[in-house]
Amino acid sequence: MINKLIMDTLKPLKIPVAFQKYSGKTETYITFHEYLTAGEEYEDDEEALTAHYIQVDVWSKADYTDIVKNIKELLLKAGFKRLNEIDLYEEDTKIYHKGFKFYYLEEGE
Repeated sequence: MINKLIMDTLKPLKIPVAFQKYSGKTETYITFHEYLTAGEEYEDDEEALTAHYIQVDVWSKADYTDIVKNIKELLLKAGFKRLNEIDLYEEDTKIYHKGFKFYYLEEGE
């Protein structure tokens, strides 16, 4: 459910989005993974809210400023909350890398 939500939310960017690993040839792409899932709230011993902690990474050999802005806007609009972000540079591959951490609260059935 959460993977589909992320992929559908980021689709308007027209940039490849992949779960965990991208194996295409495009020089700019997005990967994501869920690094923690936790019960957030309980009612009658049933999990009422589930928190999904997600890391979204942008990889590019070019300036990704606009992409980063658009990712944040799209995910926030879809109900995600931004926790933090970091700029990195992968020396071995010469790729700029932006990492974001978000969380999303999903209501139980």
